Amino acid sequence: MQEKKSLIEKLHEIQDNHPDQHFLPEKEIMALSENDCIAPSKVYGVATFYTMFSTKPRGKHIIRICENQTCHMAEAEQLIEHLQDLLGIGIGETTKDGLFTLELSSCLGMCSVAPSMMIDEQPYGNLTLEKVNKIVQQLQGGGS
Repeated sequence: MQEKKSLIEKLHEIQDNHPDQHFLPEKEIMALSENDCIAPSKVYGVATFYTMFSTKPRGKHIIRICENQTCHMAEAEQLIEHLQDLLGIGIGETTKDGLFTLELSSCLGMCSVAPSMMIDEQPYGNLTLEKVNKIVQQLQGGGS
């Protein structure tokens, strides 16, 4: 007998089918709702509650900056402002080329290497402005 998947697992599958935009298209949310006899409001409620899901297209790379107390004291705010200037976007926005989306995280669990960020599933710690520049440049395809 096949084990039934949870709503969260199904939403992950849908979002994973859109790796360049990391989002849940409305028509697929509605199809899930109809196929599983779940009220659309419940599916949207789950999809919008968890920060790992998005109902709008995001960039190919999702940059999450930690803003907890430890990172804040390690000058994460300066890194956030620097990334906004470097990418030309605000928090929750995506670059025009669709390469990056910038988000905040309440904690990445990397307090020992604050300030920290995660890009996609890759963690980065002990960040400086120079390290951030190099990481972004590498993801843009412009350096090693």
